[in-house]
Amino acid sequence: MHEEIIQTKYVVCTYDELDCETQALIDEAKRMTQNSYSPYSHFAVGAALRMIDGEIFSGSNQENAAYPSGLCAERTTVFYASAKRPNTPMVAIALATFAQGEFLDESAAPCAACRQVLLEYEHKFNQPIKVILYGKKHTYIFESVASLVPFSFTEDDLK
Repeated sequence: MHEEIIQTKYVVCTYDELDCETQALIDEAKRMTQNSYSPYSHFAVGAALRMIDGEIFSGSNQENAAYPSGLCAERTTVFYASAKRPNTPMVAIALATFAQGEFLDESAAPCAACRQVLLEYEHKFNQPIKVILYGKKHTYIFESVASLVPFSFTEDDLK
């Protein structure tokens, strides 16, 4: 028996240090927090997804009194983009979280279900999807969804 360590490389920066394209994606995610339907958690999440051709799709979390019936911002956005453009690879997703009247200093990361869904599309197109987590204090950038899910489950496991 032996122990191993998993390391994940990511970039920590401020919004002002980002290029205009990344700032625009974050701005759209921030804007989408206003469309969140989150009367129970009061935790509004916005997502903006860039396709390989530059088109941007966006969405927000949608809650329901029957809690499991709601859906996270990441999945509403990715499913909408895939329904509209099923053969177009996704290259980056930005997330922003708004709670208690302000954006969080450190953004919330995608839940495990959202990571799995994003990983499916990353695997489908054999194209990394950059994950950008906006926070007022720090923004975190991961080069791929796979870096957030080191032991993943994909269609390869079903063969």
